[in-house]
Amino acid sequence: MAEMTVNRIAWSVTVLVALITALLLLLSGYNGYAGLGLAVAISAAINLL
Repeated sequence: MAEMTVNRIAWSVTVLVALITALLLLLSGYNGYAGLGLAVAISAAINLL
């Protein structure tokens, strides 16, 4: 298992916040902005690889 560094924790929190934001926007009917939030989450998740 990979060691949990501060950078990894920060990127994980960023991905989580972006996913929650995307979900809330989707539930509110803002489909385009929800897609943008999902794109941000995917972009941030790249840093976890």
